[in-house]
Amino acid sequence: MDRRQLLSAFCATAAASLITPEVARAAQPTWSAAFADLDADVPRTPMTLVRGRAPEGLAGSLYRNGPGKFRRPGGSVEHWFDGDGLMRAYRIDGGTATVEARFIDTPKRRTDIAANAVVTPGFGTPARPGAKVGDNDDVNAANISVMRVGGELWALWEGGSPIALDPADLSTKGVRTLRDDLKHMPFLAHPSRGPDGEVWSLGVSGAKAIVWRLAADGTLKDARMLDMPRASYIHDFVTTPRHLVLYLQPWVQDRFTTPYADSFSWRPELGSQVLVVDKADFSRRRVYELPAAFAFHFGGAWEDADGTIRFDGCFSPDPTFARENGKSLMTGTYKRQAPPMLGLVTLRPDGKAGMEAVGVAAEFPRNGARTAEPRRYTLHAAGVAPDVPMFNGLASHDWKTGRADTFNFGPGMLMEEAVFVARPGGAGELDGWLLAPAVNTKAGATELHAFDARRIADGPVCTWRAPLVLPVSLHGTFVGA
Repeated sequence: MDRRQLLSAFCATAAASLITPEVARAAQPTWSAAFADLDADVPRTPMTLVRGRAPEGLAGSLYRNGPGKFRRPGGSVEHWFDGDGLMRAYRIDGGTATVEARFIDTPKRRTDIAANAVVTPGFGTPARPGAKVGDNDDVNAANISVMRVGGELWALWEGGSPIALDPADLSTKGVRTLRDDLKHMPFLAHPSRGPDGEVWSLGVSGAKAIVWRLAADGTLKDARMLDMPRASYIHDFVTTPRHLVLYLQPWVQDRFTTPYADSFSWRPELGSQVLVVDKADFSRRRVYELPAAFAFHFGGAWEDADGTIRFDGCFSPDPTFARENGKSLMTGTYKRQAPPMLGLVTLRPDGKAGMEAVGVAAEFPRNGARTAEPRRYTLHAAGVAPDVPMFNGLASHDWKTGRADTFNFGPGMLMEEAVFVARPGGAGELDGWLLAPAVNTKAGATELHAFDARRIADGPVCTWRAPLVLPVSLHGTFVGA
C-alpha cells in the first residue's frame, strides 16, 4: 500500500483547488428531503406505531450508518458518499420503537467544522485549501457501514480504519488499530462474517489488497497481502468456508488523484473477472471471465458438493451512479439511469463461468438465515420509480422457481437497505423479519417497516414513524436484545 502516493495526490489537489460557491436549490424535488442535512444529533425519540402490530419476539437494536451532513457555508461535498458519518439506532422493545442518531467524531468532521467548509477530500469531492491529510484516517468519513464486534460498534468506510462506537449511546470511542505496524490501513465497508463469527475483510489499494482475518471479538488473527490481476474498484466481496471470491469489474484504477472516483477509468473491453483464492493458501487461485458489468453489492456465496461456487449480486451496465448520479443527488438534479439488475454468478470447477440474469431491478441483496450454505432466496430492494434515486419496495427472489414475492409502496417512499432478522427458534431460510427504514416524503417522516420475510407481498406487519426525517442511510446490522 503506497500511502505516499495517496497523500501526495491529496495535498497537490488541495493546493490547486478553489472553494466553489453553493449550488442554488430552488424547486427541489420531494425526494431531496432524504438527502438534506442533519445539523445536530438526535436524542432517543419515541416512534409512533402507525400500522399493524409489532411481531412477538422481535426485540433488539437496528444500527444504521450513512452520510448525514453535506453542506457548509464555505463549501460543500460534491458526492453523496462524502457526507459526515451519522450512526442511527432503532431500538425495539416490548412492541415499541425509538430512534436516535449521532454524528461520528472523526478527524475529517473536526477539520471541516473548524474550516466552516468541506475541505477534506473524499470519494467524489476534491481536496480544498485547509485540508489536513497526514494519513488515511484524516479523510475517513466513517459513513458507509457498521458491524458489531465484541462490545463495540465499528463504523466502516473503505479507505481507512474501523472507528469504534459505544452501542449504548453511539458515542465515538476512537480509531481501532488492528496491529501497530498496520495503522491507518484500509478496511473494507463490507466484511464477510462466517457462521462461526470469524470476520474476513480487505483493504484495497491499486492491484494489491491486505486480507484481514479477525476473531469474532475483533482480535486480529492474521493479515496477509494479496496480489490481484487488476486494480479494480472493490466495494464488496464474498466468501465461502474455503474461498475468498473477488469480483474485479472493469472500473480500473490507473492513476492516484482526488477525488478518489477520478482515479478510475471504465474499460468495458476488458470484461469482468472473478478471482477465487483459497483462504489457507493464497497461491491456490483461479481467475474466471465474465462480460463487463459494474456492481456495488453482493448477497453471499456458497459452494455445491462438486466445488461449484455461486454468488448473487446487483449488476449495472456501467458506473454511472458512482461517477455522476451520486453527485447529482447533492443538487436535486438526479438523471434517469438503467437500474442495477439481479443476477446469480456460477463458477464451475472446469473454469467456466456464467451469470443467470432474471430481468429484475434490484439493489442491496441480502441473505435469509443461511449464509455460507446452499440457499434458495435473495432478499432485495425493489420497485423502480422514474427519476427517483431510490427503490420503493422490497422483494425476495426464488432461484429455484424464478418467482418473486414483492411489495411496492409506490411513489413517495424511499426505501433503504432491509436487514434480515431471524425469528427466535425459527428454522426456515426466510423464517424471520425484514427491517427496513424508509423516508416517507408524503408524511415528511422517517419510518421503520417490519415485514414477514415469508410473505413480503402482504406488506408491512407493522410500521413505526418518527417525528422527523433522517437522511437515508446506506448499510446496517441488527443486534438482538
